[in-house]
Amino acid sequence: MIFDRVQHTIENIWQYRPDEPLFYTGLAFWLVFTLFLGVYSFIYKKNQVRNIYLLAISWFIYYQMNGAFLSLLIVSCLSNFGFGILIEKHRKKGWLITAVAVNLLLLGYFKYAYFVTDAFNSLFDSDLKVVNWIGILLNQVMKDAVDIHSILLPIGISFYTFQAISYVVDVYNNKTESVKNVLDFSFYLSFFPQLVAGPIVRASSFIPQLYQKYQLSREEFSHAVFLISKGLFKKMVIADFLATNFIDRIFEAPLAYSGIENLFAVYTYSIQIYCDFSGYTDIAIGLALILGFKIPVNFNSPYKSTSLTDFWHRWHISLSLWLKDYLYIPLGGNRKGAIRTYTNLLITMLLGGLWHGANIRFIIWGLIHGLGLVIEKASRKIFNIGNHLSRWKEILAVFFTFQLVSIAWVFFRAKDFRTVLQMFNQLKYHFVLKQPGTEWKLYLPVIGVFLLGLILSWFPAALKEKIRGWFIHSTLIAQGILVVFVLLTIAFVFKSGIQPFIYFRF
Repeated sequence: MIFDRVQHTIENIWQYRPDEPLFYTGLAFWLVFTLFLGVYSFIYKKNQVRNIYLLAISWFIYYQMNGAFLSLLIVSCLSNFGFGILIEKHRKKGWLITAVAVNLLLLGYFKYAYFVTDAFNSLFDSDLKVVNWIGILLNQVMKDAVDIHSILLPIGISFYTFQAISYVVDVYNNKTESVKNVLDFSFYLSFFPQLVAGPIVRASSFIPQLYQKYQLSREEFSHAVFLISKGLFKKMVIADFLATNFIDRIFEAPLAYSGIENLFAVYTYSIQIYCDFSGYTDIAIGLALILGFKIPVNFNSPYKSTSLTDFWHRWHISLSLWLKDYLYIPLGGNRKGAIRTYTNLLITMLLGGLWHGANIRFIIWGLIHGLGLVIEKASRKIFNIGNHLSRWKEILAVFFTFQLVSIAWVFFRAKDFRTVLQMFNQLKYHFVLKQPGTEWKLYLPVIGVFLLGLILSWFPAALKEKIRGWFIHSTLIAQGILVVFVLLTIAFVFKSGIQPFIYFRF
């Protein structure tokens, strides 16, 4: 059966198949990666050839995931390359404003067209319709490439757009030089390991690596294998298992389940989204490391956070830093008094919520975090609360932060606001199971996987480092045995089709 799947994959490898995308959790991706790594082993010492080759592979992989929307990525590469040159040459804010506006308009068209149109129609009692003008233009070049009757969100557009904005702003502020080679810049914006779901990489840290000699020690390779194995385990054994066996069912029909089952779904989703997104990041960092590039860490045990401020220092770190550097600080940060600081925090988190999706639910999610940060900062100032906590206070702080973050995830995960209300209704009026003993027995596997995810989330950092160090310095045989064990576990647990990473939709 595996041989048939391999043969099918090889036969269809050059075709875009929406039903069989090239995701990291699929056999097809690892076959492609192995083949392309074989060629890479002959050219990796020649920087310019290597970079062009990796750009071609990145565009190929993106095409396999997103089809004709590759053209949109190429347009973003060319336009932002040009903007970088113009901004550095003329140093006029007009060019920066134009560059940022073009990026945001492109993102806004695909992500917020329906949201803005519906809001306008509701406000003015009009009947405007969304027209897929870009789809019409694409179909002039490639016949029937895009369905013009609806606007689909291209995978990764939020990430590479924010990355492009950080580049043009940094060029304007003299934090980095403009890239003079269009292919090198395209490679920076298109590098496939982190292209579709981050981390958001700054040009100042990535571009210099394009011109450095390839280096990969045995320890770094072992570290990459460790990260990839850990990422696949978190995604496929924990996140996907919890989603397909419990979470998706509850969020699809909250009224069919008791309040305690709904509450458990909230907590399991907290584990799912962490293992899903951090799992992707682990794989991305590992793949990049094998190819000779270093991209930043994006997670640092976020559910150990003692406050929301601490949470945003640990969760989706590259986005947190982007919002801080390119939104919060330009708004004035904390330099213009308490009221202005709190206002800037609220604006930043509201827009951070809106970045995740064009829906009132994401705005509420951002508002919860924004208000939480404001209350937290105000309380620290009023009551003169320091950062040092006793052991018991720290445990309580972690517990309450986890509760707040988990409740906020309800607005993030629910398909609509009605689902949110139904879940809270069950929590308030129908909390207890009808047959506790019988029903909980059915959930034992889910409870077991949830507890495993919770343990991984709260695992002591020192012990994590010891395990990572042991793997890196162990023999190839020991490493191979552990990797095979992970793959066998995935094969045993894996029952449904490929589940896209959650952040692909953003």
